[in-house]
Amino acid sequence: MRFYELRAPKESKYTGNLSARHKWGGLPGLRCPECKATWAGSMTAYPSVDLSSLPERSEYEKPRAESFDEFVRLRELVRPLVPPGAQLLPGAMFGPLVGTATGTFSPLFFYYLEMPLVHLQALEQLQAEGVRSPRGFRTELRFRQRNHPELLELEILPHGRLHPACTPERPPPCPKCGRDAFRFPEDPILDATSLPENTDLFRLSDFESIFIATERFVEAVRRLGLDELDIREVPVR
Repeated sequence: MRFYELRAPKESKYTGNLSARHKWGGLPGLRCPECKATWAGSMTAYPSVDLSSLPERSEYEKPRAESFDEFVRLRELVRPLVPPGAQLLPGAMFGPLVGTATGTFSPLFFYYLEMPLVHLQALEQLQAEGVRSPRGFRTELRFRQRNHPELLELEILPHGRLHPACTPERPPPCPKCGRDAFRFPEDPILDATSLPENTDLFRLSDFESIFIATERFVEAVRRLGLDELDIREVPVR
């Protein structure tokens, strides 16, 4: 099986723009007592998560940095509500996408890394092709124009890691908070033993800003003419 990195193209005929946030906010950033960094590195949103039954839900609404212990408390409160095994880094977002949308949107719209969108019809076509796609969730976006597609937000979960061979100078992450300040390499290699077997589209666990797709996904996208994407193969070892 081959794997590919997916990115929004540098130039596009589409003009889509969002002014939006996730309904329930998200986890705060944290201040680490060991590495002394203040950070929030997550790019993953969990639109499936509903915090309406959580008495502490207001504590997720305001972006801020908290102490390590307070961050852990808030993280563990929401853990039962997120998909099993979900990675919950500082800044992870919850709930449907709320706000306004203007312009036109490609069938797969990955310009906002924390808000990957798909046309409902495109998602149905991919699933009909046998693609094991992430779940799509209805947004609460308001369009200014009358004619617009129905946009869903993809819940693209983190899986898989880079192979150590492509990051020989990478220092270990902070043992306390897990912060990893290493930049994504120019010539990445995926660690074969870490790659998921139950999905054809995922984020990398150690670089949540990177979308990885299987050969099955890429071939379906190309057959269906949905490839308003920059696609490059990534070797696996």
